[in-house]
Amino acid sequence: MVTLNLPLSSCLYECTVFHKRLQPKQHEFHYRIFYLLIDLDELPRLDSTLRLLKVNRPGIYSIFESDHISHGEPSLKENIARYLRTLGFEQPPARILLLTLPRIFGYVFNPISIYFCYNVLGEPLLAVAEVGNTFLEWKPYPVHLASDGTFHSRTVKYFYVSPFSDLDLQFDFRFHQPGHRLRINIDDYLGDQRELVSMVSGFRVPLTDATLLRFTFTYPLLTLWVILSIHWQALRLWMKGLSPRRKEAEPELQLGVHRAHKSLANHPSSCAHLGQDDLPDNHS
Repeated sequence: MVTLNLPLSSCLYECTVFHKRLQPKQHEFHYRIFYLLIDLDELPRLDSTLRLLKVNRPGIYSIFESDHISHGEPSLKENIARYLRTLGFEQPPARILLLTLPRIFGYVFNPISIYFCYNVLGEPLLAVAEVGNTFLEWKPYPVHLASDGTFHSRTVKYFYVSPFSDLDLQFDFRFHQPGHRLRINIDDYLGDQRELVSMVSGFRVPLTDATLLRFTFTYPLLTLWVILSIHWQALRLWMKGLSPRRKEAEPELQLGVHRAHKSLANHPSSCAHLGQDDLPDNHS
């Protein structure tokens, strides 16, 4: 049997992340970062062919399926398929691309991971935004296919992401399908008023050991740097006069949370259970 050495669908994106707060105080910053785009069907091949990226085992860079959405299935792809069934998608996606940060020297922190789901014809079905916070909680949000070919949904957050944002703001997700370029937009709205603008944009680069080695020096200890940067920007906002909201406040507005913090232990309605994830309020 001849084994074809087909090119990887998985790749890297070298990106700029931009945030601009519009209300109640103006504040903006940007930084450089890289993301992995992983074809979940290629996980075994990535583990066997790359020296610097490992799957479900330690490495300089590693992807652990247990770091992501879990509904009790043996693989990440099956867990996503089960989650999609709770949304009414009976036919499992044929292909799933995961945009995420890897573990780096064992440390992981993902403000957002995104699953792009496709059918057997290669047509887009749905995206799922997996939003994380510094308490290591996470919450999935379905993002539906819009008429212009992007994925777009607006949904009430009901999740503690920033201590300076209300829990009942609306996330406005708009994701372009990943190709040569990557563009991710996530804005916060209070009614019709936009309060926060967030954008990730970048260009595709090959997923190789050589590129990963270069990124090790270009973006040293990236995941640790990201969480330190978040705390630094929070300090700057506090110095501008914004008052932080405690995590323990308003647990009734923290709904469908996975790996819930101990502060939500006495509010079981806040914690996600198997097959009981929140649906968006509206989508386009």
